[in-house]
Amino acid sequence: MPLLIAPDASYHSSWLEGSAEFDGAHRDGGGAEDWSLEELKDAQSFRRFVDALINDARPESPRKPGYVPCTYLWIMEGDTFLGSLAIRHELNDFLFNEGGHIGYSVRPSARRRGHAARALADALPIARELGIPRVLLTCDEDNAGSRATIEKNGGAYEDTRNGKRRYWVDTV
Repeated sequence: MPLLIAPDASYHSSWLEGSAEFDGAHRDGGGAEDWSLEELKDAQSFRRFVDALINDARPESPRKPGYVPCTYLWIMEGDTFLGSLAIRHELNDFLFNEGGHIGYSVRPSARRRGHAARALADALPIARELGIPRVLLTCDEDNAGSRATIEKNGGAYEDTRNGKRRYWVDTV
């Protein structure tokens, strides 16, 4: 059964394999925007990447302008990396309108098996522990899979802004 875990450098090869499946496409919740896949093939660079993901949860950690503290988690089944999930601790204007509190991506070969829905369900109590009583979740208007994932987890549709459907889910 898949579990959410803290990023861990010991899953380097599985992470690389799963990440390669995205073929350069954006992965919501992955936290790898500033790292190339080529760079992360190096074990030392990958350890720095994992450390950066873990440290991003600390409010005092340095981050780019417009970014907020974030808890990154990996969706793992045994030693197999299935995807990523990010819980953003607060919302700035962009996140309030389009990004939301939680973002997730499942590697293409593991999709349509309920992994995203399970990961989101497992993330809601973590968000509650972080002091977030209601999470905002968003998805592209045409992303039926993500829409179903959010609705399966109790998402109440509010509106659509800039092509993003916005849902709220209580964590308490």
